[in-house]
Amino acid sequence: MIEVRLFAGLRQGREKIYHWEKGSICNVQDIMDRLGIQRKEVNILLINGFHQKPETEVRDGDIVSLFPAVGGG
Repeated sequence: MIEVRLFAGLRQGREKIYHWEKGSICNVQDIMDRLGIQRKEVNILLINGFHQKPETEVRDGDIVSLFPAVGGG
């Protein structure tokens, strides 16, 4: 099972956490496509706490965290 955690604005209209069987999910881009999240919306992408790219393969037991760009000042 893969756990997907969404943060800040990426949660709008979506759940905070998803749990999916590996099945047809090969990489993080597959997850983003399934959730309707475009690459430009994601500023930080972590797998098990390490920075990765959308093309990175996911494995059973992984925790994927997606963060949008965060503004402030």
